[in-house]
Amino acid sequence: MPSAAPVIALLGFGEAGSAFGRDLLDRGGTVRVYDPKVVADPPATMADDEADAVRGADLVLSVNSAHDAASALAAGIAGARPGTVWADMNTASPAAKQRLAATAGEHGIAFADIAIMAPVPGKGLSVPMLVSGTAAEDVADMLRGLGATIEVQPGDAGEAAQRKLLRSVFFKGLAAAVFEALEAGRAAGCERWLHDNIVDELTGADENTVDRLVSGTVKHARRRADEMAAAAEMLTDLGVDPAVAGATRDLLVRLSRE
Repeated sequence: MPSAAPVIALLGFGEAGSAFGRDLLDRGGTVRVYDPKVVADPPATMADDEADAVRGADLVLSVNSAHDAASALAAGIAGARPGTVWADMNTASPAAKQRLAATAGEHGIAFADIAIMAPVPGKGLSVPMLVSGTAAEDVADMLRGLGATIEVQPGDAGEAAQRKLLRSVFFKGLAAAVFEALEAGRAAGCERWLHDNIVDELTGADENTVDRLVSGTVKHARRRADEMAAAAEMLTDLGVDPAVAGATRDLLVRLSRE
């Protein structure tokens, strides 16, 4: 892998891709961009298509969408040369990452799975990232040389994605629970009270909170199932869809039966 002035293909130049592109250029990289909907300003070079962007690149960063990842790889393969490394940065399932790695491998292209572990705006290349797959070390070395914050996760492609999505179950699930609770609080006329109560609970968490949550959920599953059934009924009466409350009720019912 070259150590100076790497040529990087960016497939996708939206919110994340453009932030990465600016940092890569500022830190000495040569950036070739393909995005059918966005035009990149110089000194980035706009390519005609995926294969054109990949042509001559040392590293390909596919940062378009999980829906477009496979088609971007299929279209870009023709531009790859020996030594080109393909890194998929889209949020997709571990199985999807493994399929991408298999396709790349069939064409002799080294592959890495990059998981972006925090929002990109305001951080750019400094955003925490995990990388796994056969080309993980090469990708990490190249991006670290450009100032990126990236950690190698041992294992095949999909290992980095797995860890991101496991965290997403908690963080996105928590956000959904807060959103639903506040929506119901608004309907009940006590949103501010509930907001402040949630803040108190979150800021009062400590290193033992997770263990207490898990043990309490198992120990009191039957009683809490009834409580959440009542909560789901209340939300329905308030005109709020009890998506989170209903799912919580169902989980507690299952645990009480087990």
